[in-house]
Amino acid sequence: MPQPPPAEPGMREEEVDTPALLLDLDAFEHNLAAMAALLAPTGTKLRPHAKTHKSPVIALRQMAHGAIGQCVQKVAEAEILAWGGVPDVMVTNEVVGARKLARLAALARIARVSVCADDPAQVAAIEAAAEAAGVRIPVLVEIDVGAARCGLPPGPPAVALAERIAASRHLSFHGLQAYHGSAQHIREPERRAAAIAAAAEHARRTVEQLRQRGLDCPVVGGAGTGTFAHEAASGVYTEIQAGSYAFMDADYARNEQAPPFRHSLFVLATVMSAASPHIAVLDAGHKAVPTDSGLPLVQGRERVRYVSASDEHGKLLVEDPADRPRLGEKLRLIPGHCDPTVDRYDWYVGVRKGRVECLWPVAARGAMA
Repeated sequence: MPQPPPAEPGMREEEVDTPALLLDLDAFEHNLAAMAALLAPTGTKLRPHAKTHKSPVIALRQMAHGAIGQCVQKVAEAEILAWGGVPDVMVTNEVVGARKLARLAALARIARVSVCADDPAQVAAIEAAAEAAGVRIPVLVEIDVGAARCGLPPGPPAVALAERIAASRHLSFHGLQAYHGSAQHIREPERRAAAIAAAAEHARRTVEQLRQRGLDCPVVGGAGTGTFAHEAASGVYTEIQAGSYAFMDADYARNEQAPPFRHSLFVLATVMSAASPHIAVLDAGHKAVPTDSGLPLVQGRERVRYVSASDEHGKLLVEDPADRPRLGEKLRLIPGHCDPTVDRYDWYVGVRKGRVECLWPVAARGAMA
């Protein structure tokens, strides 16, 4: 059941009930403007990934800064964005199952909705759903450019599937999905750049082979917050699918030559115990902040480290007793991975200069179907 908002507009930040998902609006708006400025000279379009923010409000703000639409991983996310007014949504994933495809096809009546495929059987199923709904669905062929997850091998196998899509009366060939997810957190800049150069070459070769078969490739999509500059400069990618740039989590900050964005997303937590000079405990454990990409950082307190979590407790190690947090003090945690952090909360608490300015629902929370 959705929880009531933990704050009200006008409230001071230290009055917000915790744990709470805090969005620093100045930093957030800086990040949206920064990404737009970085991509403008390249001619590459931005299609931010909404699996990060799960919010039509944020999606429309990104589009106000020049984004051409949104991408998602799940049909349920696509539904929430389209119903929330986003006119162009790409499902950067394979969708399997008649019920899900029927929902996707129905959604195509109110928004431009595209989807990925890497198997002829998937294409046939998408085609049947589109025919039943009386719509035409754009389909991208996903190619494996190094992540070893979904996707056909680049080259002839991808071209053959594209020809199958293009021959359909109910589908249109929309391009290639060429995302190298595992490259996003390669720490060394040289290795990160090399991984994307190889991915771009796979995509380039496939586009050329498509053209040899008489097929235009309007979209080559991919990239993330860790590598977007390389894809944008490649001359191959037409759309950048970065999502975390809006929030900038702790794990991206660990990359050498980290992405040039500010931390804007935090979990606000309260010190619930400070009985020891060197230990304090927060009311934010595993249920409040995920640790799949490492433990969170404590903003502005270099000598206070979040060292372990249990279900409802976050343990802090205080290196200098003079810097020990006070009982009841509110601290901002920078999560290691913003996507699953957002999915734990019903509300964004937007703050500016210490005051709550707005409350936005995390409308696609839990949208896994």
